[in-house]
Amino acid sequence: MIVAIPLDEDRRSLCPSFGRCPYFLFANSETGEERIEENPAAQAQGGAGLKAAQCVVDAGAEALVTVRCGENAAKVLQAAGITVYRSEGAGAEENLAALRQGRLEVMTHFHPGFVGGQP
Repeated sequence: MIVAIPLDEDRRSLCPSFGRCPYFLFANSETGEERIEENPAAQAQGGAGLKAAQCVVDAGAEALVTVRCGENAAKVLQAAGITVYRSEGAGAEENLAALRQGRLEVMTHFHPGFVGGQP
């Protein structure tokens, strides 16, 4: 399973903003392969969540671990069959371990989104 995690500038910590995170970690739980890619939506004028969600879909992810997620992005992810999990802690590796151990909850509440990058 390929798991996507939005990363902050340090490339190890979860970014609290899904749509505008600078990077995504894509971790393959079967092969152990991990790659970090720039988020093409990070500097978008609008619709960053939708563009970031499409990036995750295009990468073949089957799960997303995130602090929060907007409703529009969630619709794209769910339509693609991607399960969205609420993160636990600040580090990417600890969240991958928590997911493997079945400790992360499926996210059921999505915020209405931000306009122009502001809540």
